[in-house]
Amino acid sequence: MSDAAVPQQFEIAIPEAALEDLQVRLARTRWPDDPGNEQWRYGTNRAWLRDLVAYWETGYDWRVHEAAMNRFDHFEVVLDDVPIHFIHRRGVGPAPVPIILTHGWPWSFWDFARVIDELADPGAHGGDPADAFDVVVASLPGYGFSSPLLRTGVDVRTTAALWDRLMHDVLGYERYGAHGGDWGASVTAQLGHEFPEHVIGVHLSLPVLMHVSYYSGLAPEQYGPDEQGWFERMQTRMATAQSHVAVHTDDPQTLAFALNDSPVGLAAWMLERRRAWSDHEGDVYDALSRDFLLTNVMIYWLTATIGSSMRFYWESWRSPVRLAHDRIPAIEPPTGIAVFPNDLVFVPRALAEKYTNLRQWTVMPRGGHFAAAEEPDLVIDDIRGLFRGLR
Repeated sequence: MSDAAVPQQFEIAIPEAALEDLQVRLARTRWPDDPGNEQWRYGTNRAWLRDLVAYWETGYDWRVHEAAMNRFDHFEVVLDDVPIHFIHRRGVGPAPVPIILTHGWPWSFWDFARVIDELADPGAHGGDPADAFDVVVASLPGYGFSSPLLRTGVDVRTTAALWDRLMHDVLGYERYGAHGGDWGASVTAQLGHEFPEHVIGVHLSLPVLMHVSYYSGLAPEQYGPDEQGWFERMQTRMATAQSHVAVHTDDPQTLAFALNDSPVGLAAWMLERRRAWSDHEGDVYDALSRDFLLTNVMIYWLTATIGSSMRFYWESWRSPVRLAHDRIPAIEPPTGIAVFPNDLVFVPRALAEKYTNLRQWTVMPRGGHFAAAEEPDLVIDDIRGLFRGLR
């Protein structure tokens, strides 16, 4: 990447040597024993992973998915020594609203693959052209093609400031909307909190409220009559996040040496979370396809960014002061929150109404933590619903 803050268009083109190296590493995997783990109680199940790796070796074709990615226009730009990769899909309609979509971990920009075209060109998909968006999908710093990230200190607040520069200064949008889940929800909430003069509206698939800690700041009695069981569900769901949060926030570099060297190790670490956090009855492929799961692992593997992606936790947990002002609501732009039943975090609507300018609250019939990948139609409809009244 050049150091100029001018976006440069590029195509994703992984060298064949990198794919050949992957094949060698997959074939030479040294598999551990795995007794008594049929129910995944010790972590990723070996039989399941070996089956997936066999497909990875003989049935999966990166070039097919690389070509699908290259249907979109990809750009790279460097801001404050931070490389940023983004897709920019111009809207087709009378007055497209700019919107930036932000992913989390172990997501990638490709989690939004199935929402980009319909948000940008609703008329071509049976929708109203008046709902069109100019869609920007950015890879978090140190994730995927937003690499290599060679500086430290890049956290949620840093990223929000970079996104505002990208949208406002680089791409020239006076005002824009924002959507995100997981870390992307934190970045999106920060945009709404810190740059309300630029942000038309905020849409979250994970309820980040700025003033509320879902680790220690909630109690069962705060939930309304139609929210009973949410607190208990959150405790159960968040327990599945303890191991990776502990490592990523304390010593991510130590784990990075192993995961950056072993594609199977990388897949085991990432896909246990995909299985635990998506909405299904025991078979993750009912929620997310094998090819989709492997493509996201490949994005991390081929860019060697698992280490820098995990450091985002370390940086963000050690920079807890994210409030730029003490106004209430902390998120002033009109806000929409989509509640997916198999997500990790559930907050009372009353707190969302207090700490955000809540305009839309949708309790979804299905879906998990990876909302845009699992239930793209629900996400598309909900984003359109919020912004329809803000154009």
